[in-house]
Amino acid sequence: MSDIRLSLLRRDALSAAKEVLYHLDISLGSSLQGPPSSGPPSGPPPATVDKSTVDLVEEFIYHAPKDRNAQPKRLSCLQELQLLEIMCSYFQDQSRDAVRHLIFSALFGLQGNQVDDARMAMLAKLVSMAIAVGRVPILDCTATWLQRSHAVCCVRVARVLVDDYCRVVPGSAHTLKQVFNASPAFCCQFVTAVTALYDLSSEDLTPPPALLEMVVDWITDDPRLLLLTFLNTPLPAASLSRGCLELTPLLGLLRWSVKAPLANQRNRKQALANGHAELEKGAGLGAEADELYSKLHLSVLQVFLMLQVHLSEKNLIGQLSVLQWEQVVGLVDEVGRLGEELNPLHAANYTQLALDRLAQALQVAMATGALLCAREELRPLCSRLPHNNLMQLVMSGPFQPPLYPHLPLAPHTHAHTHTHTSPLSPHIHTALSPHTHTHAHTHAHAHAALSPHNTHPALQTAHNTHTHAVISPHTFHPAMGFPYRPIR
Repeated sequence: MSDIRLSLLRRDALSAAKEVLYHLDISLGSSLQGPPSSGPPSGPPPATVDKSTVDLVEEFIYHAPKDRNAQPKRLSCLQELQLLEIMCSYFQDQSRDAVRHLIFSALFGLQGNQVDDARMAMLAKLVSMAIAVGRVPILDCTATWLQRSHAVCCVRVARVLVDDYCRVVPGSAHTLKQVFNASPAFCCQFVTAVTALYDLSSEDLTPPPALLEMVVDWITDDPRLLLLTFLNTPLPAASLSRGCLELTPLLGLLRWSVKAPLANQRNRKQALANGHAELEKGAGLGAEADELYSKLHLSVLQVFLMLQVHLSEKNLIGQLSVLQWEQVVGLVDEVGRLGEELNPLHAANYTQLALDRLAQALQVAMATGALLCAREELRPLCSRLPHNNLMQLVMSGPFQPPLYPHLPLAPHTHAHTHTHTSPLSPHIHTALSPHTHTHAHTHAHAHAALSPHNTHPALQTAHNTHTHAVISPHTFHPAMGFPYRPIR
């Protein structure tokens, strides 16, 4: 390895970086056997990157000095762009999927040192370029990186992409939106990362309108997008590294939809206090955003129903909690605090809309096995919230799971309705978003697979809550079955 380093020292920066890629391809590629393949690997690469290789990458790709007292070298903007083009070409031309993922890990795998900041900055720029020029292999590798890296690092990369495509250049979100068909795995992880980034705790942490519209369009086109990582990850979830992103973005998107009515009103109030000019620039305000959050809420409920099918097929009903009890407690507390921030007399409608959505989500999550807790556990928790008719209906009476005669449910299917299991996922709790409204019925295509005559009661109430009126008990039947047909 010392001979390779001496050879690299005699080259210019770009030539040395290109030679490092060539060395990685030869040394790491030779350790992997097998023909070219397509699609992401089902598990970790079978080979690992040794310390000497990491040192070469840090010195000749990221220009970290060997001497701690020496000043790090810096590439010019043009040289950095050329280096990104070299990387793009390499990953596009590499036909062996396992080699591609391994070298991607060698370049961008976090080592817990000072070079990690440079790695994340370089990765964000590379992914941004890959989106612009349509380099799908890089996006697929990034999806794996996002799944295995710490959530804090994933959020940093996601923030750069949001700035590049949803803030800096108007209309550029269309380019990012097209990635949906090219790399669904990347889109799933990207959505999970941005829901960890934007928790609606302030206007700055509210999803930009372009990002919200793009995410809603993705999920409306194919709700299964939210389950890609979950379905392709070996279970149990405890095998994943602690601190990673959630297996699904369901919790984050649920927070967006439930908290949006209150967060929108808070942002509007703050914008008015700063003048009308600020109001017009406020993110997430207006009827258009309200409708987007409504569509998002309906889609999340649909995904919960789809999730039950997958849990049943894997015989995991009552064994795997997709929504953790601690996460639900956090969401309820956040909704309560948001309501207290606003004047109850002026925010009653927004509070009731947020509570309607929370009640619908809890009902569907329990009925589908995504939330493993007894109704008796939820009652004292939800009693902290303002009175809401729909929440009262959901919390009243013993829990009766819906009937799915066409699904091969396991014998222990109903165990989760009366017991609380300890959380299985080691992932950190991510405080996610407060923007939401429920006017989903205004978009007929959001109901493509849900006929008005066979809609689950909670989905029917989601359809009705746009009126902001009190929901009649006769429109909600917790024990009613739902003849669910998966969206194809």
